[in-house]
Amino acid sequence: MGKSVRRREDKRLMSGRGKFTDDHQFPGMVFAAFVRSPFAHANVRGIDTAEALALPGVIGVLTYADIQGKVGDIRPNWVVGNSKVPPHPPLAADRVRYAGEAVAMVVAQTREIAADAAELVTVDYEELPTVVDAEAALADTAPQLHENVPGNRIGVFRLKGGNYEDAVKQADRVVSIRLVNQRLIPSPLEPRALCANFDPVEERLTFIVPTQVPHMSRRWLAETLRWPEHRIRLVAPDIGGGFGAKMHFYAEEVLVAFASRHFGLPVSWTETRSENHVATTHGRAHTEYVEAPVTEDGKVLGIRLRSFANLGAYLSNMATGIPTVNTVNYITGNYQITSVDAEVNLVTTNTTPVDAYRGAGRPEAAYIIERLMDAVAGELDIDPVELRRRNLVRANQFPYLPHDGARGKWDSGDYEACLTKATELIGYRRWREEQATLRQQGKYIGIGVICYLELVGVGVSPMMEKVGFDRGGWESAHVRVHSDGKVTLFSGSMPQGHGHATSFAQIVAEVLQLPMDDIDVVQGDTDRVLAGHGTFNSRSMPVGGSAAYLAARKILAKARRIAGIMLEVPEEEVHYADGQFTSAANPTVIPFARVARMAYLAHKLPRDVEAGLDERVFYEPVALGAPNGCHAVVVEVDAETGTVTILDYVAVDDVGVMINPMLCHGQMHGGIAQGIGQALFEEAKYDEAGQLLSGSLLDYGFPRIEQIPRMRTGFHVSPAPSNPLGVKGIGEAGCVGAPPAIVAAVCDALKPFGISHLDMPLTPPKVWRAIHETSRSAT
Repeated sequence: MGKSVRRREDKRLMSGRGKFTDDHQFPGMVFAAFVRSPFAHANVRGIDTAEALALPGVIGVLTYADIQGKVGDIRPNWVVGNSKVPPHPPLAADRVRYAGEAVAMVVAQTREIAADAAELVTVDYEELPTVVDAEAALADTAPQLHENVPGNRIGVFRLKGGNYEDAVKQADRVVSIRLVNQRLIPSPLEPRALCANFDPVEERLTFIVPTQVPHMSRRWLAETLRWPEHRIRLVAPDIGGGFGAKMHFYAEEVLVAFASRHFGLPVSWTETRSENHVATTHGRAHTEYVEAPVTEDGKVLGIRLRSFANLGAYLSNMATGIPTVNTVNYITGNYQITSVDAEVNLVTTNTTPVDAYRGAGRPEAAYIIERLMDAVAGELDIDPVELRRRNLVRANQFPYLPHDGARGKWDSGDYEACLTKATELIGYRRWREEQATLRQQGKYIGIGVICYLELVGVGVSPMMEKVGFDRGGWESAHVRVHSDGKVTLFSGSMPQGHGHATSFAQIVAEVLQLPMDDIDVVQGDTDRVLAGHGTFNSRSMPVGGSAAYLAARKILAKARRIAGIMLEVPEEEVHYADGQFTSAANPTVIPFARVARMAYLAHKLPRDVEAGLDERVFYEPVALGAPNGCHAVVVEVDAETGTVTILDYVAVDDVGVMINPMLCHGQMHGGIAQGIGQALFEEAKYDEAGQLLSGSLLDYGFPRIEQIPRMRTGFHVSPAPSNPLGVKGIGEAGCVGAPPAIVAAVCDALKPFGISHLDMPLTPPKVWRAIHETSRSAT
């Protein structure tokens, strides 16, 4: 552990030998296509499938009438407080509520025939008024989407800590800002795909799906189909990106599995890119009103938040938890802000459902507090880095409870050290001096420096029940030593490009002091891996890795006992190093492989020692880790075109102990790249009729490779006290820190034009328009 080892899986993946869901074939396999509503809100008065069924090669067409009473509704897995759950049938019953909602499913001999037949299904729609904005949806005149959700308000989440009213009284002024965390489309390289094969003899379903949470997906599928869970084998193969969107439960999963049994054939479906934009969950979509009482010397005394979260037409798995628990708990950031008054309105609209996207609430929280800190610095005319330094939690205050309403403590860190290192690496003072000179030359340079933190590694099953999360927080690891001494780890975590086959093998190899080549890692198959909760919330290393570590420790303890029997010495006199057991009392050297063989021969084992060398652990964390860091950015804004160019990017992050530093740098690079996408390019936009204007990659912007700067990523290590590895998690840190850092830098560059804030994405047209509108108003 702690070494930069190249990923073992890359040779296979980069040579084209990866096997993704769409690569799986079953004899006689047929293909599905979906008929989707072109309207955002409409009554379904009738569906005519006759012409589609008459097309040669069509196996059948399913509508709501065919599945009614045979399958259940799609239900969320995290319901916060008294949130209302609107019914969500897998196929629309009598009304559609967003453009892209499935109304029928066609199954045919080829993909092409299925797509053609879907065009022949005629649906009689009665169009209804739509609402796409969360605040507008709460108006008395807004169309009502669900009978059991009056006023379109799913629920209201409140969190209070300290005494905000007293903070206002003590303050010299109150600084306020309105923020929009725009809707994003996760857009993994591989869209969703499914392959189902029901065996009528065994009465068993094999289901191939690129899910981040294999065992949870199996559970949800079994519950919705009303089938026994043990009769479903779910396999998650290689996954071309997940980013949160592939840990949710979708209608297509129910329908493809149901169709395989219904038609008696294997059924395959792969989402098109345009389907991915309307049918796979979106992310973010919050509007926030934030204010802070402050003193003239820059002390932030409290924070008030009024947020409107657009959850879309139905509740996806974790929809109510992301803008509430996952956001509000972190809005004080890295700072000593002891009073909080937060309210989040959860709203349903005629849009694609919204759920977790990389970071899942923590990027929103970091954006709230960091844009607020910049607003405070601007109003008080204090250097933004100095303002942050005055308010930071100090290294001697950990573990730190942010306020008396908080749901967790920040476990360890040195926020000021990260801030100091990042500003030194970026050359903050030098850039400030150059900035003034360059402005006189008509060049607009901006410097943005932000701090962030998050709690990750969920974690703590009783806590999850308390916040309405219908799943546990443990993770499983099963280490099996074969009779030749080779080792297999079966892990409940699930990679989507994380490098688990490398990092998990490093953990087990370190404990057992064996070559990494002797360690195999198995994940993503519910027939081979006993149980698990999968990968999300940066939990793979702190929870899944800890489980693997402890299981390997149990293996070593039993192997040491067997070695003692073989050496004829007490167990405590056995020494183990470099794969060999020795004892000062016996000159014999016993390799690990010989102990493994004896474990299975059992010739010398007493009756109280079971044969075999096989251990399982269900590791339950005692707390969550708190990754944190400081990101610093320098940008140049072209006032003539509005184009933003990133000149330098420095990230100093504290993710605890690093199992594989190379993988940590890679995770940071990927997360920062996605954060750059949100800050400068990406936005899912609807018109007033509920039509997605960014319905393809022609209209939804991604950063190109030349727009991603050469990042300088470094680390400050504060081991996490909450798990045996000391790791905190890293998978989402980059996209938590990047958006507020880049926006801060751009707005800093625009100060000469009187611009203090612009909402993301900061596209060239938006920046250009802001410059010229401000210039016109000044004249």
